[in-house]
Amino acid sequence: MVEWLNGYFRIKTIQPSNHSTIYPLEKNTDKTPFLISWLRNHVASIAATSVDFLVTIFLTEIAGIWYLISNTIGATAGGTVSFIMGRLWVFNKRDSKWQHQAFRYLVAVVLSIGLNTLGVWFFTETFHIQYIMAKVITAIFIGVTVNFFMFRYFVFK
Repeated sequence: MVEWLNGYFRIKTIQPSNHSTIYPLEKNTDKTPFLISWLRNHVASIAATSVDFLVTIFLTEIAGIWYLISNTIGATAGGTVSFIMGRLWVFNKRDSKWQHQAFRYLVAVVLSIGLNTLGVWFFTETFHIQYIMAKVITAIFIGVTVNFFMFRYFVFK
């Protein structure tokens, strides 16, 4: 009997002794279908955004750090969560060297953090709305228009 275990191994049961042996296989190189990766990306985005927001709010409200610095640190923490989930679960792209993906991810995240910080500044300073609401508006906009497509077609291609 052959089964996949996280896309890395097969388990072969040898009859009649019922002993199982684990054999390493090549890594799973199948690209996750678009709709599944799109749905998984939303779950991962919610997790990463939660980390981002919690760190940002904690640093601004509790630690007293300027909201734009807090925003950058929070986005970096959320970005780390997003990379790990994107590589291992959303796009299932463990076949590439993580260092190459991490570099491409860094390029994409620097763009995303820059756009998010610019958006938070724009909405806060132009419309005089609270930075948290500005962050929500900006995060949704950037997530839908930039991040998913950058991750799927550039980072985890």
